Amino acid sequence: MMILFPDATFDDNAAIERTVLPNNADLAIVQGRKADDVADHLWRQADALIPYIDIPLNADIIDRLDSCKIIVRAGVGFDHIDIQAAANRGIPVCNVPDYGTTEVADHAIALMLALARGLVSYHQRLIANPRAGWDWSGVPLVRRLRRTRFGVVGLGRIGTAAARRAHGLDMDVAFFDPYVSDGTDLGLGFRREPTLQALLSSVDVVSLHCPLNAETAGMINSDALDSMKPGALLINTARGGLIDIPALEAALRAGRIDGAGIDVLPHEPPDPDSPLLQAFKRREPWIDGRLLLTPHAAWYSPDGHADMRRKSVRTVADFLQNGVLRNVVNGVKP
Repeated sequence: MMILFPDATFDDNAAIERTVLPNNADLAIVQGRKADDVADHLWRQADALIPYIDIPLNADIIDRLDSCKIIVRAGVGFDHIDIQAAANRGIPVCNVPDYGTTEVADHAIALMLALARGLVSYHQRLIANPRAGWDWSGVPLVRRLRRTRFGVVGLGRIGTAAARRAHGLDMDVAFFDPYVSDGTDLGLGFRREPTLQALLSSVDVVSLHCPLNAETAGMINSDALDSMKPGALLINTARGGLIDIPALEAALRAGRIDGAGIDVLPHEPPDPDSPLLQAFKRREPWIDGRLLLTPHAAWYSPDGHADMRRKSVRTVADFLQNGVLRNVVNGVKP
């Protein structure tokens, strides 16, 4: 059993993975950032792949997988994997949908709270001048959240967890998700909106929790941002490609929305020369305290990272040893 980690995010000798795998497992651990970092014979000899996020698994790479029987994405999103190319070769692609649910939900709420309570602005003022910064006034976006509306786009595991947390803050919760069955709103006590535009126009905070695919790519564009309530906040801990970044910049610059908390970007790491990043770095008045960025870190905690590693390799071992397949995302059956 040879398992390839083409872009491993750990720098130990797979200590966690080895507690799950049989002693005869052969592990090829590469901390790659591009396909050429991985020797061709490893692609061809691997019985299983456990990719992270750095190397897109396109059709060309998948065509090299002469021995591969399963691909398990160490994480939730799989938009960087050509799942149809894998299906054409009879290779099931699986993910690990439950390793960081609570961390991402917590992070979404933390971004909202940091914006709504001015935490970063207060912190930066006090670092710059502890005496002059000892002042509660003049910080943008500070507001009461109680009885405002929290809107979720995508009521899956993470979206539901974030909605429950917002409800615990005495916020009214609404959601848009055309794939959630009728009655979910009644079971949870949340308001269901029939369209994305209906949700955007009626909530004070929009939190994105949907996958990136052909249907959702760029869904938060100029029209969507124009639909949002004046003074609304936008939170994204899902996928960077959901938001048209130039449109977000224009909406923030024009004051069409009040603020945004962003953990994911279409290109990571981001281009530091992009207009949005340049304005963010210079702390221009129209963006200072109104945009929070974190480095695709919502998923992370030491416990969550360990769960992701353990669960991904358990999925491989269960299939190769026992023929048990779980969390398949491309429809291939054993």
